[in-house]
Amino acid sequence: MVNRSASVNTALTLKVVGIICVLSFFVDFLILLLPFQPTDRVWQINLATALVDRGIVPLVGLGLLFAGYWIDNTDAASDRPQAIDLRFPVLIVSSILGLMFLLIFPLHLNNVNQAKTQTLNRITQEADQAENQLNSRLSQLQAQLNTEQGKAQLEQLRNQTKAQFSEILKDEQRYKQALESSQIPPNIKELLKKAKTDPQVLDKAVEQQTDIQTVRTQQVSQVRERREDAEKQAKDAAWKSGLRISISSLLLSIGYMIIGWTGLRGMGAVQGGKPRATAR
Repeated sequence: MVNRSASVNTALTLKVVGIICVLSFFVDFLILLLPFQPTDRVWQINLATALVDRGIVPLVGLGLLFAGYWIDNTDAASDRPQAIDLRFPVLIVSSILGLMFLLIFPLHLNNVNQAKTQTLNRITQEADQAENQLNSRLSQLQAQLNTEQGKAQLEQLRNQTKAQFSEILKDEQRYKQALESSQIPPNIKELLKKAKTDPQVLDKAVEQQTDIQTVRTQQVSQVRERREDAEKQAKDAAWKSGLRISISSLLLSIGYMIIGWTGLRGMGAVQGGKPRATAR
């Protein structure tokens, strides 16, 4: 009697937990649909990702539900009244979920690829715009420096810069403090070290740092490096998302279809399947 009661309670527990798992997935599904924006590609990608991430929950629920029915069928004392048999509608739901996750597989890949293309185009446009603005600003500065007043200001700036470095190099204590300071960039520290042994290095460095063409080359190079980094990150993110969600969706689809179609064939609901006698 105790064993019979335990099996009844176990079967009921498994059924209840299984049903809750399945229903919780559909509750999440309805919530994820809001706000409903079917034409928004980002919304589609986020929806597919969320559904696939939660896709294992109803699969576990199906396993628990059918385990509960299996315990019921193996119970020797089967003369008690049977509750509503949910296996047939659950198998239909499993088949529908299998088709849904099968459709997510190609749709998500297509959406991710198109989103990646849009992101790369946006990165290219922003980089080109930044480079054009940089060239325009430096061209204006070059035009100003070509005047007599501009040349005089540039020469004055170079002399001031050389004087500041020279004062640091002459004072050993300030020189050591500069090398140990965390606020001074590494390239300036390296320049101080080289200028300590070769004063001509300082003249060349100051001239290069105030030369428009050198500045243009350096800043354009920085803009292009940032563009390459952004493109690499976009491609990596798209590749990882597409691969993870698509493979997971395909695996979930296979699992749900096997459960749904095998179960329906076993119950005789699909052509070619023979109904099996259910223990009463």
